[in-house]
Amino acid sequence: MNETKTIAIIGGGASGLAAAVAAGEALRNVEASRGAEGSGGRGVEGAASAARVVVYEASDRVGRSILATGNGRCNFSNARPGDGDYRNGPFVEAALAALEEVLGRQPVGCGGVLAAEGASNAVLGFFADHGLMWREEGEGRLYPLANKATSVLDCLRATCAAAGVEERAECEVAAVQPPREAGGRFTLRLAGGRFERADAVIVAVGGSVARGLLPEGVPFRELEPTLGPLATEPRWPRRLDNIRVRGALELWRPGEETSPEERNCYGLPLGTHEGERLVSREVGEVMFRKYGVSGIAAFNLSRLAESGDVLAVDFVPWIRLCDMEAFLNRRRKLLRASLGREATWDDMLCGMVLAPVADVLLEAAALNGARPVAKGETARMATFLKGLRLPATGHGDPRQCQVHRGGVEVGAVDERTCELREVPGLYVVGEALDVDAACGGYNLHWAWASGLLAGWSTAERLAGSSGSARGEER
Repeated sequence: MNETKTIAIIGGGASGLAAAVAAGEALRNVEASRGAEGSGGRGVEGAASAARVVVYEASDRVGRSILATGNGRCNFSNARPGDGDYRNGPFVEAALAALEEVLGRQPVGCGGVLAAEGASNAVLGFFADHGLMWREEGEGRLYPLANKATSVLDCLRATCAAAGVEERAECEVAAVQPPREAGGRFTLRLAGGRFERADAVIVAVGGSVARGLLPEGVPFRELEPTLGPLATEPRWPRRLDNIRVRGALELWRPGEETSPEERNCYGLPLGTHEGERLVSREVGEVMFRKYGVSGIAAFNLSRLAESGDVLAVDFVPWIRLCDMEAFLNRRRKLLRASLGREATWDDMLCGMVLAPVADVLLEAAALNGARPVAKGETARMATFLKGLRLPATGHGDPRQCQVHRGGVEVGAVDERTCELREVPGLYVVGEALDVDAACGGYNLHWAWASGLLAGWSTAERLAGSSGSARGEER
């Protein structure tokens, strides 16, 4: 009797569970098909299981990281995943295309049918097939209809159980040793000193853990926290600590000139931002902290910020800078008619921004809030309302960063399978790879996608499918 083959998945987070479901269901369907053929059509009862899927999780339960996403609501994907501005974008694009191709080979129940309206890609098709319902919020963010991360985890765990996936919680893998000879098995060194064997291994843990697990020589980019708050010169943020504004945050880079076309597009008058280039602009919530700024806008810019960059907070993002002075002059006339006297700067800013923000803007512009608005002052205030400048100094609080940039270099990985090119049978997915994206469900979309791709690929490898990606000439 043939020895049972094992697919070992190290890490029970998003990418690990997606890989487990994909591999478990694919193997189950292969065995059911073989059983029906070998038993004269009697069905799966006639098939002896020839492969199993085991998830090794160091913590006391699988899916704990999923429950923490989106403040417990789990922004599990995005309606437009291509907008994620992925690091190593060509690799991600190729992997997502390969996933769509693999999707076409899967039967119903393995993500093979886009079973719900709005399931426009392989990841959404997978979740739709497994019963998850969702709704779309701003900027394409997708949340489970139940508005709780537990509903996503429940779908995954229920499907794992149905596919015969074995969960091994509180079982830490310390190292993965490749086979000593072609066709041999991997050795998993467990933290307690024991070891187990596997025929294929999917590493689905964060980059810091993955580096210690993987064999020596695998190319690896050093990790650094990203997608988090930014530290700035603290003079103004310290006075605005915990205040939230709905505006825009811009990242400017000195020493690079903005082209005339960009200047016109951004509505920048001549004489402003000379010797600087606008790297990126994020519209959304900005939260001031004592050390700098937080909020989604800051998180997204943290992926791009470099030493010497300057942040600019735009408090009125719906008005272009070139139109701001005229807007303030019109406001001054309206208030003069309403109040029956000349408007002061306190009058001008009241109802536009919060009082602490007004105090900071007035001090930054060297204006007296109690005095009437004088000729020429609207031009001065316009620049601060449209860009309170905060020199960036680095990450504000690494503990709040949502991902770590770095991990296994994508050049070492086959984008069609997520398999290491130099170690056949060893796959790397999710945050273990040097891939990250903006806020909005994009990072989780990559976790599911890479996990599914590796899970289906390992199952095809073990099953010896003639249509597998490994069967194609490389």
